Amino acid sequence: MRHLSHTGMLAVAVIAGAVPAKACMTFVPLRAEDVRYADTVVVGRVEKYRIIRHDPSGRKADRVVKSPGPIWDYARFEVVVDQVLLGRAARRLSVTWDNSTFDEPESMAPGPYLIALRNPARPIPPLRGPSATIFPAPRADLPTLLQAPCSSPFLLPAAGGDADAVRGILAGKAKPERR
Repeated sequence: MRHLSHTGMLAVAVIAGAVPAKACMTFVPLRAEDVRYADTVVVGRVEKYRIIRHDPSGRKADRVVKSPGPIWDYARFEVVVDQVLLGRAARRLSVTWDNSTFDEPESMAPGPYLIALRNPARPIPPLRGPSATIFPAPRADLPTLLQAPCSSPFLLPAAGGDADAVRGILAGKAKPERR
């Protein structure tokens, strides 16, 4: 019986190891100064939020499918822009979010949010935790939500706390932390 329990545990470990997970060994707090990696910062509302599930057939890109595939899933949504704080933005933006730390939520409250976006071809903020799984942006043609690996995304409630700190940095009132 003891042999069976060890064999069963080994089977579970092998199966679990075969499916990569979005994970970090430790979570690191959001640093407002990472906004310097943003190309665009807006205040706006989220609409048409949905999870794009991995399609193992590869026949259709950006297709919502029922089969799970959390490591390859990502969120896609539109931002109705109320205010531009940095860069240029159309009144409505289509963006992606591939959460480096956890699965993306199945739904999103409309906001308003302070949202920092980056061009997927540009560098991501530095890794501060001991590990992370980092993949290229799911859509190279769309801006992606700014998020340092193992930290929170720059999808902040529009008023107070971190959003006020980001506004201060963008206004030049606060100096970004030096590395």
